[in-house]
Amino acid sequence: MNDMTQPHIVKGGIGDSPKRVEDRRFLSGRGHYTDDINRPGQAYAVFRRSDVAHGNIRSIDAGAARAMPGVVAIFTGEDIAKAGIGGVPCGWQIHSKDGSPMVEPPHPVLAQGKVRYVGDAVAMVIAETVDQAKDAAEALVVNIDPLPAVSNMVAATAAGAPLVHDDAKGNVCFDWHIGDKDAVDAAFAKAFKVAKIDVVNNRLVPNPIEPRAAIGDFDQATGEHTLYTTSQNPHVIRLLMGAFVLQIPEHKLRVVAPDVGGGFGAKIFHYIEEAAVTWAAAQVNRPVKWTCERSESFITDAHGRDHITHAELALAEDGAFLGLRVKTMANLGAYLSTFAPSVPTYLSATLLAGVYTTPAIYSEVKAIFTNTVPVDAYRGAGRPETTFLLERLVDVAAKTMGMDRVAIRRRNFIPPDAYPYQTPVALQYDSGNHEATLVRCMELADWNGFEARRAESAKRGKLRGIGMSTYLEACGIAPSAVAGALGARAGLYEVANVKVHPTGSVTLYTGTHSHGQGHETTFAQLVADQLGVPFEQVEIVHGDTSKIPFGMGTYGSRSLAVGGSAIVKAVDKIIAKGKKIAAHLMEASVDDIEFKDGKFTVAGTDKSKAFGEIALTAYVPHNYPHDELEPGLDETAFYDPKNFTFPGGCHICEVEVDPDTGVVSLLNFTAVDDIGRVINPMIVHGQVHGGVAQGIGQALLEHAIYDEAGQLLSGSLMDYTMPRADNLVSIHVGTESTMCTHNPLGAKGVGEVGAIGSPPAVINAVVDALRDYGVTHVDMPATAQKIWSIINAASPRMAAE
Repeated sequence: MNDMTQPHIVKGGIGDSPKRVEDRRFLSGRGHYTDDINRPGQAYAVFRRSDVAHGNIRSIDAGAARAMPGVVAIFTGEDIAKAGIGGVPCGWQIHSKDGSPMVEPPHPVLAQGKVRYVGDAVAMVIAETVDQAKDAAEALVVNIDPLPAVSNMVAATAAGAPLVHDDAKGNVCFDWHIGDKDAVDAAFAKAFKVAKIDVVNNRLVPNPIEPRAAIGDFDQATGEHTLYTTSQNPHVIRLLMGAFVLQIPEHKLRVVAPDVGGGFGAKIFHYIEEAAVTWAAAQVNRPVKWTCERSESFITDAHGRDHITHAELALAEDGAFLGLRVKTMANLGAYLSTFAPSVPTYLSATLLAGVYTTPAIYSEVKAIFTNTVPVDAYRGAGRPETTFLLERLVDVAAKTMGMDRVAIRRRNFIPPDAYPYQTPVALQYDSGNHEATLVRCMELADWNGFEARRAESAKRGKLRGIGMSTYLEACGIAPSAVAGALGARAGLYEVANVKVHPTGSVTLYTGTHSHGQGHETTFAQLVADQLGVPFEQVEIVHGDTSKIPFGMGTYGSRSLAVGGSAIVKAVDKIIAKGKKIAAHLMEASVDDIEFKDGKFTVAGTDKSKAFGEIALTAYVPHNYPHDELEPGLDETAFYDPKNFTFPGGCHICEVEVDPDTGVVSLLNFTAVDDIGRVINPMIVHGQVHGGVAQGIGQALLEHAIYDEAGQLLSGSLMDYTMPRADNLVSIHVGTESTMCTHNPLGAKGVGEVGAIGSPPAVINAVVDALRDYGVTHVDMPATAQKIWSIINAASPRMAAE
């Protein structure tokens, strides 16, 4: 591992791997999740949901249900409308290529007039117990006249297709583009050869281990609302729900996200259940709790991916990439989820350069409404979709040109001395060394020894393949001004409040949110390293809008690069104030005070003061520069990034295929990632392992499938295949760090790299294993049935040859 950390690693500081602080409570069953919270006098909510994908609501008869034991209240869309409750807003606006704004239909908290997908909530039942609420919800007489549904993008865009929303002609939300079409056309006109590919990026269900939950509470005396929720960004939920849905002033709305059992993007968004229980708590004057069941999660949590793409790559005679044109259809589902429009556009198409020096790129994205669960960001959010497309296309280009797949990558890599590198699709990369990650990954994976292993597999009647993915992604979306100009309806800065206590211990309040990333450990390491205090004396607080000044939460691998940079700035302020106090105590000039390893020292002397002494002086200011400083040692900093960060790397996968059954067995997986500065190597390994496991799940197993009527056929863990231990192998992880040049940590981000680099590496390996069958592409997931069918369809032709 080459982490480029400090030469001397302080125990509990940057570069060390102390055990995760949060694991003590998680492993001992002492985690505190939303469902663990029980407010005095709380009632329970259950939602009645549509069992048809599209239909007109004729009536909802709640008479019998209201008379059932324990029922407190029943609310429908009609009640929501009468109360003047707004729809759930979209947080990002996109304009079509003709300049017109996207179609932005209302998304009511409870369906009004129409249902648009199976799972659309039509009523909320509140009762004394969950079982009573369930019974009453089933007793509701809901009369829906079914309408024809469109469950996929091909059906939705066919002539005469039923409209999901009347104002979305052809079911198109927007038709967006980026790049220089004329330059791309010119590149193709002079191309020696053209490589083409059609790719389906399969729809996924996130499935975090903790289902979503929400508790609304209302204090009649103060008029204050509190929402406890499973969220990755409580401040954003407060902003969207308070300002746009319930019209609650922010100082009267508190949002708390306690321990959260995984998110993967699915818990970024503002969901209707959060608004419903918050509003209902004030109506019934008691807390209202809702906890999602797993089967409910499948039809309510935002799904991921679901793109259909055609791409063409123009190639020169020496294999140089001349131009790339891409057309994508992106499924948005029935409504616009919080950040859905940004995923196939600014988080995806802007990465089409990848790690390559393609001089001309043009991309069109058509976003489509369907009668399915809304689709939004899932781990990687647009970057896995683009990486899969590019890395499959590059392998196809190698075959088209008769070149080695490693050689064609090397031919087109952005060289290290070309950074900063301006791409043709808006982004400017600040740093990277793609050859270094490639070389390291090939060494760890023993790429050169593969043919001997292939021959050994052949002796056993197996088909062995090896695949590679060299990728680059964008993290820490920024700056706020640029993001705002591109359609973001929120800022993208981060905040840190560092409070030093009189004894020298420290509490850090951060606007990011941890739901498995290990912030309580890595952020403590940052503070400990900077201040020279023991790691154990740093406490991390997050997830409560009443305690944090403001923050934008956790997604897009932003926590360290953006949140960590805010921490560095706040600690710098602490040190600067500490120097002034130390200078006063030691009767020296501030310019002569040095701070290192927890001590303030007068330069060139042995006079020093420990950090703890300075902290005590700040709170017991008997001898203190009162004219210059206020007492206390408490500083806040905001950090608005200057640019994205750009992690990259190389992933190599080795598989074996059984031609008799089509079963794909994973044999080896190696990931070498350039993530900038590494704070905790152990946590980096864990993040990569988790991401790779999810990427393997997409590549080989997972697929959310709807029938023509809009019913989710893979709507439970009996039908939707998640990766298990026996589907995985020991994952080899390495790092090659080039520092981010524009944040104080040099950090780039690691949370999503595993899910981005792994799917194309797996599929490239599967295609390589099937090379003798004339296979050039396999869509994800590469299930046993699919591979068996491909082999058997090709066998007669291969035998004839």
